[in-house]
Amino acid sequence: MAAPIITVEQLGKRFMLRHQQQERYTALRDVMANRVKGLFQRKAQESIEEFRALDDVSFTVNAGDRVGIIGRNGAGKSTLLKILSRITPPSSGRVTIDGRVASLLEVGTGFHPELTGRENIFLNGAILGMSRAEIASKFDEIVAFAEVEQFLDTPVKRYSSGMYVRLAFAVAAHLEPEILVVDEVLAVGDADFQRKCLGKMREISTGAGRTILFVSHNMGAIRAFCDRCVLLDRGRLRADGPTEKVLPLYFGLAKNAEHKGIKVTATPMDPSGEWVAGSAMAIEIHWEPGRYAPGWHADIACYTMEGQKLFALQSHTMRQFDSSAGASRGVRFEVVNPGLIDHDVRLDIGLKPNAYVPYDTLIENALQLTPGNKGHEENRLADVILVPQATCTALHA
Repeated sequence: MAAPIITVEQLGKRFMLRHQQQERYTALRDVMANRVKGLFQRKAQESIEEFRALDDVSFTVNAGDRVGIIGRNGAGKSTLLKILSRITPPSSGRVTIDGRVASLLEVGTGFHPELTGRENIFLNGAILGMSRAEIASKFDEIVAFAEVEQFLDTPVKRYSSGMYVRLAFAVAAHLEPEILVVDEVLAVGDADFQRKCLGKMREISTGAGRTILFVSHNMGAIRAFCDRCVLLDRGRLRADGPTEKVLPLYFGLAKNAEHKGIKVTATPMDPSGEWVAGSAMAIEIHWEPGRYAPGWHADIACYTMEGQKLFALQSHTMRQFDSSAGASRGVRFEVVNPGLIDHDVRLDIGLKPNAYVPYDTLIENALQLTPGNKGHEENRLADVILVPQATCTALHA
């Protein structure tokens, strides 16, 4: 068995955060007064806090793997990629890489703003260890892919962010690195360019056997492109495995969920046990009696796993709903499947004391539902916002 092309062993990265209390508003006289005081007083005490961006992360990547690095904001994804790209050193642990790495972590990565697009292509190639002849052989392909031929001899500081990304990705993808590291920067491009980039990454991965590490919050792109995912949570490795098994963990999904005293359940009402088209799903949200006074509101919103909104239901807009009577312990929505077939969907749950205040409880990605296709094999999820038949009933203590 071939050795992994990337080996990450007990990787850690620490940052020291300094906190010093400052006034909300500082005038020039305050600055001058503080400078004078500083001659006779010790500097104000600073509090220092250690922040672990990565903590004991270990995994391996084989040649030709397409790995998605996923996690919430602040999970440590970008820090991990910067360490793999040798931009920043780890605080502990070790990374072993067997091959050249091309990184696209932010707009203009590796570009000199005063140089033209043409000059930056050769500069990036040289940084990757390519000879001038090798770069020249790929030059026309790079320019054609980036679609910046008209501006090729213009300093890149005059490029838009989209032009920057197109040229940077074209250089990184065409100059044959063994490992391509791509952060969320592709989101700067338009939809057509993003599809083009994903197609190119798939081509160089399957055709040339190159390794791709891809960070994105677009779960549709992750699902379509990556055969494996590494899930980070607050700097720690939470899961590493096939994409279809790791994505539900990213969303924190199940058919039952609990969050700060709120319990959410989903029960299909069809005898088959599936939420087939035309059948209802009972979605119940429970809380302890007395938590909400009469007049509360409950909302649910349904999304595809990629984030496309399908429908939303608000209790106070639904016929015959009444939350003003007596103590309550929850709410029950009965939602008829309007034709969602063979596509996993997820639910957000929101609760608030009345219609005029923000949610005091918001559970994003509370549940995952998998609509069945019994008797409706020809139907598929439409690219429209749906309006399902639904009822809403308050549950009383």
